[in-house]
Amino acid sequence: MYLGIDLGTSEVKLLLLDGRGHTIGSAGNTLTLANPQPLWSEQAPADWWTATQAAVATLRAAHPDEFAQVRAIGLSGQMHGAVLLDAADNVLRPAILWNDGRCHAECAELEAAAPALHAIAGNLAMPGFTAPKLLWVKKHEPDVFARVTSVLLPKDWLRLQLTGDKVSDPSDAAGTLWLDVARRDWSDELLAATGLTRAHMPRLVEASEPSGVLRPELAQAWGLGAEVIVAGGAGDNAASAIGIGATAPGDGFISLGTSGVLFVVNDRYRPNPASAVHAFCHALPQRWHQMSVMLSAASCLRWFCQLVGQHESALLAELARDDRTVNDRAPLFLPYLAGERTPHNDPFAPGVFHGLKAATTRADCTYAVLEGVAFGLADGLDALRAAGTEVSQLSLVGGGSRSPYWAQLIADVLNVDIVVHAGSEAGGALGAARLGWLAAGGSVDAVCTRPALSARHTPDPERHARLAPRLARFRDLYQRLRGA
Repeated sequence: MYLGIDLGTSEVKLLLLDGRGHTIGSAGNTLTLANPQPLWSEQAPADWWTATQAAVATLRAAHPDEFAQVRAIGLSGQMHGAVLLDAADNVLRPAILWNDGRCHAECAELEAAAPALHAIAGNLAMPGFTAPKLLWVKKHEPDVFARVTSVLLPKDWLRLQLTGDKVSDPSDAAGTLWLDVARRDWSDELLAATGLTRAHMPRLVEASEPSGVLRPELAQAWGLGAEVIVAGGAGDNAASAIGIGATAPGDGFISLGTSGVLFVVNDRYRPNPASAVHAFCHALPQRWHQMSVMLSAASCLRWFCQLVGQHESALLAELARDDRTVNDRAPLFLPYLAGERTPHNDPFAPGVFHGLKAATTRADCTYAVLEGVAFGLADGLDALRAAGTEVSQLSLVGGGSRSPYWAQLIADVLNVDIVVHAGSEAGGALGAARLGWLAAGGSVDAVCTRPALSARHTPDPERHARLAPRLARFRDLYQRLRGA
Protein backbone atom coordinates (compact mmCIF):
# COMPACT_ATOMS: atom_id res chain seq x y z
CA MET A 1 0.00 0.00 0.00
CA TYR A 2 1.13 3.54 -0.78
CA LEU A 3 -0.12 6.78 0.76
CA GLY A 4 -0.29 10.05 -1.17
CA ILE A 5 -0.54 13.35 0.71
CA ASP A 6 -1.48 16.40 -1.38
CA LEU A 7 -1.22 19.74 0.40
CA GLY A 8 -3.43 22.05 -1.64
CA THR A 9 -4.46 25.62 -1.01
CA SER A 10 -8.03 24.81 0.00
CA GLU A 11 -7.66 21.21 1.17
CA VAL A 12 -5.23 18.56 2.38
CA LYS A 13 -6.16 15.37 0.55
CA LEU A 14 -4.93 11.83 1.21
CA LEU A 15 -5.21 8.82 -1.10
CA LEU A 16 -4.47 5.16 -0.41
CA LEU A 17 -3.22 3.12 -3.37
CA ASP A 18 -2.70 -0.64 -3.55
CA GLY A 19 0.06 -2.55 -5.33
CA ARG A 20 -2.08 -2.99 -8.46
CA GLY A 21 -2.64 0.74 -8.84
CA HIS A 22 -6.21 0.74 -7.51
CA THR A 23 -7.43 3.51 -5.23
CA ILE A 24 -8.58 2.02 -1.92
CA GLY A 25 -9.89 5.24 -0.40
CA SER A 26 -9.30 8.92 0.19
CA ALA A 27 -9.88 11.55 2.85
CA GLY A 28 -9.45 15.28 3.12
CA ASN A 29 -9.77 18.32 5.31
CA THR A 30 -10.39 21.88 4.23
CA LEU A 31 -8.03 24.79 4.76
CA THR A 32 -8.70 28.51 4.92
CA LEU A 33 -6.77 31.46 3.54
CA ALA A 34 -5.90 34.63 5.40
CA ASN A 35 -5.87 37.90 3.45
CA PRO A 36 -4.82 40.43 6.11
CA GLN A 37 -4.06 43.13 3.52
CA PRO A 38 -4.80 43.66 -0.18
CA LEU A 39 -2.72 41.30 -2.37
CA TRP A 40 -1.68 39.24 0.69
CA SER A 41 -2.40 35.49 0.93
CA GLU A 42 -1.15 33.49 3.90
CA GLN A 43 -1.68 30.25 5.82
CA ALA A 44 -0.40 28.94 9.14
CA PRO A 45 1.72 25.79 8.56
CA ALA A 46 0.44 24.36 11.84
CA ASP A 47 -3.01 24.19 10.22
CA TRP A 48 -1.57 22.01 7.44
CA TRP A 49 -0.29 19.50 9.97
CA THR A 50 -3.52 19.49 11.95
CA ALA A 51 -5.52 18.86 8.77
CA THR A 52 -3.12 16.11 7.67
CA GLN A 53 -3.35 14.28 10.98
CA ALA A 54 -7.15 14.50 10.94
CA ALA A 55 -7.26 13.12 7.38
CA VAL A 56 -4.95 10.27 8.39
CA ALA A 57 -7.31 9.40 11.24
CA THR A 58 -10.31 9.42 8.87
CA LEU A 59 -8.61 7.28 6.22
CA ARG A 60 -7.23 4.86 8.80
CA ALA A 61 -10.66 4.43 10.41
CA ALA A 62 -12.28 3.73 7.04
CA HIS A 63 -9.62 1.24 5.84
CA PRO A 64 -7.74 -0.01 8.93
CA ASP A 65 -6.28 -3.20 7.48
CA GLU A 66 -5.12 -1.60 4.23
CA PHE A 67 -3.74 1.49 5.96
CA ALA A 68 -1.61 -0.66 8.26
CA GLN A 69 0.16 -2.05 5.17
CA VAL A 70 1.47 1.33 3.92
CA ARG A 71 5.08 0.87 2.79
CA ALA A 72 5.78 4.33 1.40
CA ILE A 73 4.41 7.87 1.41
CA GLY A 74 4.57 10.39 -1.41
CA LEU A 75 4.03 14.13 -1.17
CA SER A 76 2.49 16.72 -3.45
CA GLY A 77 1.99 20.36 -2.61
CA GLN A 78 1.04 23.88 -3.56
CA MET A 79 4.16 25.47 -5.02
CA HIS A 80 6.12 28.67 -4.31
CA GLY A 81 5.03 29.19 -0.69
CA ALA A 82 7.66 30.49 1.74
CA VAL A 83 7.86 28.77 5.13
CA LEU A 84 10.54 30.52 7.19
CA LEU A 85 12.21 28.68 10.07
CA ASP A 86 14.63 29.74 12.80
CA ALA A 87 17.57 27.74 14.14
CA ALA A 88 15.21 25.62 16.26
CA ASP A 89 12.91 24.97 13.24
CA ASN A 90 10.18 27.20 14.67
CA VAL A 91 7.96 28.90 12.07
CA LEU A 92 8.78 32.62 12.13
CA ARG A 93 5.67 33.98 10.42
CA PRO A 94 2.64 32.72 8.44
CA ALA A 95 3.59 31.13 5.13
CA ILE A 96 3.37 33.52 2.17
CA LEU A 97 1.53 31.62 -0.58
CA TRP A 98 1.75 31.27 -4.35
CA ASN A 99 -1.20 33.62 -4.97
CA ASP A 100 0.24 36.43 -2.84
CA GLY A 101 0.99 39.55 -4.89
CA ARG A 102 2.68 41.85 -2.39
CA CYS A 103 6.24 41.57 -3.75
CA HIS A 104 5.75 43.05 -7.22
CA ALA A 105 8.38 45.75 -6.54
CA GLU A 106 10.88 43.15 -5.33
CA CYS A 107 10.49 41.27 -8.62
CA ALA A 108 12.04 44.21 -10.46
CA GLU A 109 14.81 44.37 -7.86
CA LEU A 110 15.56 40.68 -8.33
CA GLU A 111 15.69 41.01 -12.12
CA ALA A 112 18.22 43.85 -11.70
CA ALA A 113 20.31 42.01 -9.11
CA ALA A 114 20.45 38.76 -11.12
CA PRO A 115 20.88 39.52 -14.85
CA ALA A 116 21.19 35.79 -15.62
CA LEU A 117 17.89 34.97 -13.88
CA HIS A 118 15.94 34.12 -17.04
CA ALA A 119 18.62 31.83 -18.42
CA ILE A 120 19.23 30.00 -15.13
CA ALA A 121 15.73 29.81 -13.65
CA GLY A 122 13.83 29.77 -16.96
CA ASN A 123 11.19 32.17 -15.69
CA LEU A 124 10.37 35.80 -15.17
CA ALA A 125 10.43 37.12 -11.63
CA MET A 126 6.76 37.11 -10.63
CA PRO A 127 5.16 37.87 -7.26
CA GLY A 128 4.01 34.27 -6.92
CA PHE A 129 7.53 32.86 -6.83
CA THR A 130 9.46 32.30 -3.61
CA ALA A 131 12.62 34.37 -4.09
CA PRO A 132 10.95 37.82 -4.33
CA LYS A 133 8.93 36.95 -1.21
CA LEU A 134 12.20 36.72 0.72
CA LEU A 135 13.31 40.09 -0.63
CA TRP A 136 10.02 41.51 0.65
CA VAL A 137 10.60 39.99 4.10
CA LYS A 138 14.18 41.31 4.08
CA LYS A 139 12.92 44.84 3.36
CA HIS A 140 9.71 44.96 5.41
CA GLU A 141 10.38 42.47 8.23
CA PRO A 142 14.16 42.68 8.74
CA ASP A 143 14.00 41.20 12.25
CA VAL A 144 12.30 38.10 10.84
CA PHE A 145 14.76 37.84 7.94
CA ALA A 146 17.73 38.05 10.30
CA ARG A 147 16.45 34.96 12.14
CA VAL A 148 15.80 32.86 9.02
CA THR A 149 17.89 29.70 9.08
CA SER A 150 15.87 27.58 6.64
CA VAL A 151 13.36 28.23 3.84
CA LEU A 152 11.00 25.37 3.00
CA LEU A 153 8.23 24.92 0.47
CA PRO A 154 4.84 23.87 1.89
CA LYS A 155 5.04 20.13 1.16
CA ASP A 156 8.63 20.10 2.42
CA TRP A 157 7.57 21.58 5.75
CA LEU A 158 5.09 18.68 5.98
CA ARG A 159 8.00 16.33 5.26
CA LEU A 160 9.90 17.88 8.15
CA GLN A 161 7.02 16.90 10.43
CA LEU A 162 6.96 13.39 8.94
CA THR A 163 10.67 12.57 8.86
CA GLY A 164 12.59 15.30 10.66
CA ASP A 165 14.55 15.94 7.42
CA LYS A 166 14.77 19.08 5.28
CA VAL A 167 14.52 17.87 1.70
CA SER A 168 12.96 19.12 -1.53
CA ASP A 169 12.80 17.95 -5.15
CA PRO A 170 13.61 19.68 -8.46
CA SER A 171 10.00 20.01 -9.66
CA ASP A 172 8.98 22.03 -6.61
CA ALA A 173 12.31 23.81 -6.20
CA ALA A 174 12.10 25.02 -9.82
CA GLY A 175 9.29 27.33 -8.69
CA THR A 176 11.48 29.24 -6.23
CA LEU A 177 13.70 31.14 -8.75
CA TRP A 178 16.70 29.75 -6.85
CA LEU A 179 17.13 26.61 -8.95
CA ASP A 180 19.38 26.12 -11.95
CA VAL A 181 16.59 24.33 -13.81
CA ALA A 182 18.78 22.77 -16.52
CA ARG A 183 21.21 21.35 -13.91
CA ARG A 184 18.45 20.52 -11.35
CA ASP A 185 20.56 22.06 -8.57
CA TRP A 186 20.53 25.21 -6.45
CA SER A 187 22.10 28.28 -8.05
CA ASP A 188 24.56 30.09 -5.79
CA GLU A 189 24.22 33.19 -7.97
CA LEU A 190 20.44 33.41 -7.60
CA LEU A 191 20.55 32.64 -3.88
CA ALA A 192 23.10 35.41 -3.33
CA ALA A 193 20.78 37.88 -5.08
CA THR A 194 18.33 37.44 -2.20
CA GLY A 195 20.91 37.36 0.60
CA LEU A 196 20.78 33.57 1.05
CA THR A 197 23.12 30.61 0.57
CA ARG A 198 22.83 26.86 0.07
CA ALA A 199 22.90 26.51 3.85
CA HIS A 200 19.37 27.98 3.93
CA MET A 201 18.10 25.44 1.39
CA PRO A 202 16.92 21.84 1.85
CA ARG A 203 18.80 18.92 0.32
CA LEU A 204 17.52 17.95 -3.14
CA VAL A 205 16.46 14.47 -4.28
CA GLU A 206 14.46 13.46 -7.34
CA ALA A 207 10.71 13.26 -6.78
CA SER A 208 10.66 9.48 -7.25
CA GLU A 209 13.59 8.79 -4.90
CA PRO A 210 13.51 8.16 -1.13
CA SER A 211 14.01 11.32 0.95
CA GLY A 212 13.88 9.67 4.39
CA VAL A 213 11.70 7.46 6.55
CA LEU A 214 8.69 8.17 8.73
CA ARG A 215 9.65 9.08 12.30
CA PRO A 216 9.34 5.95 14.49
CA GLU A 217 7.01 7.61 16.99
CA LEU A 218 4.72 8.75 14.17
CA ALA A 219 4.74 5.32 12.52
CA GLN A 220 3.74 3.79 15.86
CA ALA A 221 0.97 6.36 16.41
CA TRP A 222 -0.42 5.67 12.92
CA GLY A 223 -0.19 1.89 13.32
CA LEU A 224 2.47 1.46 10.63
CA GLY A 225 5.57 -0.70 10.47
CA ALA A 226 9.17 0.45 10.72
CA GLU A 227 11.05 2.01 7.77
CA VAL A 228 8.11 3.56 5.94
CA ILE A 229 9.79 5.38 3.03
CA VAL A 230 8.90 9.01 2.29
CA ALA A 231 9.51 9.90 -1.37
CA GLY A 232 10.93 13.18 -2.58
CA GLY A 233 7.48 14.10 -3.86
CA ALA A 234 6.66 16.88 -6.30
CA GLY A 235 4.99 20.20 -6.86
CA ASP A 236 1.25 19.77 -7.30
CA ASN A 237 1.19 20.04 -11.09
CA ALA A 238 4.09 17.65 -11.70
CA ALA A 239 2.45 15.22 -9.26
CA SER A 240 -0.87 15.51 -11.12
CA ALA A 241 0.99 14.66 -14.33
CA ILE A 242 2.34 11.50 -12.71
CA GLY A 243 -1.21 10.70 -11.58
CA ILE A 244 -2.53 10.67 -15.16
CA GLY A 245 0.56 9.09 -16.70
CA ALA A 246 1.82 12.26 -18.44
CA THR A 247 5.48 11.26 -18.60
CA ALA A 248 6.46 11.38 -22.30
CA PRO A 249 7.27 14.51 -24.31
CA GLY A 250 4.05 16.03 -25.67
CA ASP A 251 1.83 14.59 -22.94
CA GLY A 252 -0.22 17.34 -21.31
CA PHE A 253 -3.15 18.26 -19.12
CA ILE A 254 -5.25 21.11 -17.82
CA SER A 255 -5.76 21.38 -14.07
CA LEU A 256 -8.94 23.15 -12.98
CA GLY A 257 -8.31 23.73 -9.30
CA THR A 258 -7.94 26.95 -7.33
CA SER A 259 -5.61 27.97 -10.15
CA GLY A 260 -5.78 26.94 -13.80
CA VAL A 261 -2.73 25.21 -15.22
CA LEU A 262 -1.85 24.03 -18.71
CA PHE A 263 1.07 21.57 -18.47
CA VAL A 264 3.04 19.90 -21.30
CA VAL A 265 5.99 17.50 -20.84
CA ASN A 266 9.34 18.22 -22.58
CA ASP A 267 12.45 16.08 -23.04
CA ARG A 268 14.76 19.03 -22.39
CA TYR A 269 14.89 22.42 -20.73
CA ARG A 270 13.01 24.86 -23.01
CA PRO A 271 12.62 28.27 -21.32
CA ASN A 272 10.48 31.03 -22.82
CA PRO A 273 10.05 33.64 -20.07
CA ALA A 274 9.13 36.41 -22.51
CA SER A 275 5.59 34.99 -22.74
CA ALA A 276 5.37 34.36 -18.97
CA VAL A 277 5.60 30.62 -19.70
CA HIS A 278 7.08 28.58 -16.86
CA ALA A 279 9.89 26.11 -17.61
CA PHE A 280 10.21 23.69 -14.69
CA CYS A 281 11.66 20.28 -13.90
CA HIS A 282 9.25 17.35 -14.14
CA ALA A 283 8.87 14.75 -11.38
CA LEU A 284 10.99 12.20 -13.28
CA PRO A 285 14.74 12.45 -13.99
CA GLN A 286 15.67 13.90 -17.38
CA ARG A 287 12.20 15.32 -17.91
CA TRP A 288 11.11 18.96 -17.85
CA HIS A 289 7.84 20.69 -18.63
CA GLN A 290 6.39 23.97 -19.82
CA MET A 291 3.43 25.42 -18.02
CA SER A 292 1.05 28.36 -18.29
CA VAL A 293 -0.73 29.43 -15.11
CA MET A 294 -3.83 31.50 -14.44
CA LEU A 295 -4.19 32.35 -10.77
CA SER A 296 -7.97 31.90 -10.49
CA ALA A 297 -9.89 29.07 -12.19
CA ALA A 298 -12.32 26.83 -10.33
CA SER A 299 -11.98 29.37 -7.51
CA CYS A 300 -13.88 31.81 -9.76
CA LEU A 301 -16.88 29.48 -9.73
CA ARG A 302 -16.61 29.03 -5.95
CA TRP A 303 -16.50 32.82 -5.56
CA PHE A 304 -19.61 33.25 -7.73
CA CYS A 305 -21.44 30.51 -5.80
CA GLN A 306 -20.78 32.39 -2.56
CA LEU A 307 -21.85 35.64 -4.17
CA VAL A 308 -25.26 34.30 -5.23
CA GLY A 309 -25.74 31.86 -2.35
CA GLN A 310 -25.98 28.72 -4.48
CA HIS A 311 -24.03 25.45 -4.61
CA GLU A 312 -22.06 24.95 -7.83
CA SER A 313 -24.04 21.80 -8.67
CA ALA A 314 -27.25 23.87 -8.75
CA LEU A 315 -25.71 26.52 -11.00
CA LEU A 316 -24.24 23.94 -13.37
CA ALA A 317 -27.56 22.09 -13.54
CA GLU A 318 -29.25 25.39 -14.38
CA LEU A 319 -26.82 25.83 -17.29
CA ALA A 320 -27.30 22.28 -18.49
CA ARG A 321 -31.08 22.79 -18.62
CA ASP A 322 -30.58 26.01 -20.53
CA ASP A 323 -28.28 24.18 -22.96
CA ARG A 324 -26.71 27.26 -24.50
CA THR A 325 -23.15 26.14 -25.23
CA VAL A 326 -22.41 29.62 -26.60
CA ASN A 327 -24.35 32.32 -24.81
CA ASP A 328 -24.09 35.50 -26.87
CA ARG A 329 -26.26 37.38 -24.34
CA ALA A 330 -23.89 36.72 -21.44
CA PRO A 331 -21.54 39.40 -20.12
CA LEU A 332 -17.80 38.93 -20.49
CA PHE A 333 -15.92 37.84 -17.37
CA LEU A 334 -12.23 38.54 -16.72
CA PRO A 335 -11.22 35.83 -14.22
CA TYR A 336 -8.40 37.77 -12.57
CA LEU A 337 -9.62 37.63 -8.97
CA ALA A 338 -6.01 37.33 -7.70
CA GLY A 339 -4.17 39.08 -10.53
CA GLU A 340 -2.75 37.02 -13.38
CA ARG A 341 0.41 35.26 -14.50
CA THR A 342 0.43 33.84 -18.03
CA PRO A 343 0.51 35.72 -20.32
CA HIS A 344 0.10 39.07 -18.56
CA ASN A 345 2.30 38.84 -15.44
CA ASP A 346 0.00 41.42 -13.85
CA PRO A 347 -0.63 41.15 -10.08
CA PHE A 348 -3.06 44.09 -10.30
CA ALA A 349 -5.32 42.63 -13.00
CA PRO A 350 -8.90 42.75 -11.65
CA GLY A 351 -11.84 40.43 -12.00
CA VAL A 352 -14.55 42.04 -14.14
CA PHE A 353 -18.11 41.43 -15.32
CA HIS A 354 -18.57 43.56 -18.45
CA GLY A 355 -21.80 44.03 -20.36
CA LEU A 356 -24.40 43.51 -17.65
CA LYS A 357 -27.96 44.46 -18.64
CA ALA A 358 -31.34 44.52 -16.95
CA ALA A 359 -32.17 41.26 -18.73
CA THR A 360 -28.98 39.49 -17.55
CA THR A 361 -29.80 36.35 -15.59
CA ARG A 362 -27.90 34.34 -13.01
CA ALA A 363 -27.39 31.62 -15.64
CA ASP A 364 -25.87 34.21 -17.98
CA CYS A 365 -23.33 35.15 -15.31
CA THR A 366 -22.55 31.51 -14.48
CA TYR A 367 -21.89 30.90 -18.15
CA ALA A 368 -19.67 33.99 -18.30
CA VAL A 369 -17.55 32.71 -15.39
CA LEU A 370 -16.99 29.31 -17.04
CA GLU A 371 -16.29 30.94 -20.39
CA GLY A 372 -13.89 33.49 -18.89
CA VAL A 373 -11.79 30.74 -17.32
CA ALA A 374 -11.78 28.88 -20.66
CA PHE A 375 -10.65 32.08 -22.40
CA GLY A 376 -7.84 32.46 -19.85
CA LEU A 377 -6.74 28.92 -20.68
CA ALA A 378 -6.77 29.84 -24.37
CA ASP A 379 -4.36 32.69 -23.61
CA GLY A 380 -2.11 30.18 -21.87
CA LEU A 381 -2.24 27.72 -24.77
CA ASP A 382 -1.30 30.49 -27.21
CA ALA A 383 1.72 31.32 -25.01
CA LEU A 384 2.81 27.68 -25.03
CA ARG A 385 2.40 27.50 -28.79
CA ALA A 386 4.58 30.60 -29.12
CA ALA A 387 7.20 28.65 -27.15
CA GLY A 388 7.10 25.84 -29.71
CA THR A 389 4.69 23.46 -27.97
CA GLU A 390 1.90 21.77 -29.94
CA VAL A 391 -0.85 19.60 -28.49
CA SER A 392 -3.88 17.88 -30.00
CA GLN A 393 -5.28 16.39 -26.79
CA LEU A 394 -5.23 17.44 -23.15
CA SER A 395 -6.40 15.59 -20.07
CA LEU A 396 -8.58 17.50 -17.62
CA VAL A 397 -7.92 17.07 -13.90
CA GLY A 398 -8.89 18.78 -10.66
CA GLY A 399 -12.26 19.63 -9.17
CA GLY A 400 -13.45 21.40 -12.32
CA SER A 401 -13.15 18.16 -14.28
CA ARG A 402 -16.41 16.99 -12.68
CA SER A 403 -18.43 19.27 -15.00
CA PRO A 404 -19.02 17.85 -18.51
CA TYR A 405 -20.50 21.22 -19.53
CA TRP A 406 -17.28 23.05 -18.61
CA ALA A 407 -15.10 20.38 -20.22
CA GLN A 408 -16.96 20.71 -23.53
CA LEU A 409 -16.77 24.50 -23.39
CA ILE A 410 -12.98 24.31 -22.90
CA ALA A 411 -12.68 21.90 -25.83
CA ASP A 412 -14.69 24.27 -28.03
CA VAL A 413 -12.66 27.34 -26.99
CA LEU A 414 -9.23 25.69 -27.31
CA ASN A 415 -10.16 23.60 -30.37
CA VAL A 416 -8.41 20.64 -28.72
CA ASP A 417 -9.73 17.25 -27.63
CA ILE A 418 -10.31 17.23 -23.85
CA VAL A 419 -10.32 13.83 -22.13
CA VAL A 420 -11.33 13.05 -18.55
CA HIS A 421 -9.90 10.05 -16.72
CA ALA A 422 -11.60 7.96 -14.07
CA GLY A 423 -10.69 9.48 -10.71
CA SER A 424 -9.21 12.60 -12.35
CA GLU A 425 -10.35 14.76 -9.44
CA ALA A 426 -7.76 12.93 -7.30
CA GLY A 427 -5.08 15.06 -8.97
CA GLY A 428 -1.90 15.44 -6.98
CA ALA A 429 -2.83 12.91 -4.28
CA LEU A 430 -2.78 10.03 -6.78
CA GLY A 431 0.50 11.26 -8.25
CA ALA A 432 1.97 11.54 -4.77
CA ALA A 433 0.99 7.94 -3.96
CA ARG A 434 2.57 6.81 -7.23
CA LEU A 435 5.79 8.65 -6.36
CA GLY A 436 5.83 6.79 -3.05
CA TRP A 437 5.45 3.54 -5.01
CA LEU A 438 8.37 4.50 -7.28
CA ALA A 439 10.54 5.35 -4.29
CA ALA A 440 9.78 1.91 -2.87
CA GLY A 441 11.06 0.20 -6.01
CA GLY A 442 8.24 0.41 -8.56
CA SER A 443 9.08 0.92 -12.25
CA VAL A 444 7.83 3.92 -14.23
CA ASP A 445 6.19 1.69 -16.87
CA ALA A 446 4.26 -0.27 -14.23
CA VAL A 447 3.35 2.65 -11.97
CA CYS A 448 2.73 5.63 -14.29
CA THR A 449 -0.05 4.14 -16.42
CA ARG A 450 -2.89 6.22 -17.81
CA PRO A 451 -6.17 5.80 -15.92
CA ALA A 452 -9.14 4.67 -17.97
CA LEU A 453 -10.99 7.36 -19.91
CA SER A 454 -14.39 8.29 -18.55
CA ALA A 455 -15.21 10.92 -21.18
CA ARG A 456 -13.91 12.53 -24.36
CA HIS A 457 -14.96 16.01 -25.45
CA THR A 458 -14.28 16.72 -29.12
CA PRO A 459 -14.37 20.38 -30.20
CA ASP A 460 -17.31 21.50 -32.29
CA PRO A 461 -16.00 23.65 -35.21
CA GLU A 462 -19.21 25.71 -35.37
CA ARG A 463 -19.10 26.54 -31.66
CA HIS A 464 -15.37 27.31 -31.88
CA ALA A 465 -16.13 29.83 -34.65
CA ARG A 466 -18.97 31.39 -32.63
CA LEU A 467 -16.71 31.74 -29.58
CA ALA A 468 -13.88 33.44 -31.49
CA PRO A 469 -15.42 36.97 -31.52
CA ARG A 470 -16.15 36.75 -27.77
CA LEU A 471 -12.54 35.67 -27.14
CA ALA A 472 -11.31 38.65 -29.15
CA ARG A 473 -13.50 41.02 -27.09
CA PHE A 474 -12.28 39.34 -23.88
CA ARG A 475 -8.67 40.05 -24.83
CA ASP A 476 -9.43 43.59 -25.91
CA LEU A 477 -11.22 44.28 -22.62
CA TYR A 478 -8.16 43.33 -20.57
CA GLN A 479 -5.91 45.59 -22.66
CA ARG A 480 -8.31 48.53 -22.29
CA LEU A 481 -8.50 48.09 -18.51
CA ARG A 482 -4.79 47.35 -17.91
CA GLY A 483 -3.41 49.83 -15.44
CA ALA A 484 -6.79 51.45 -14.85
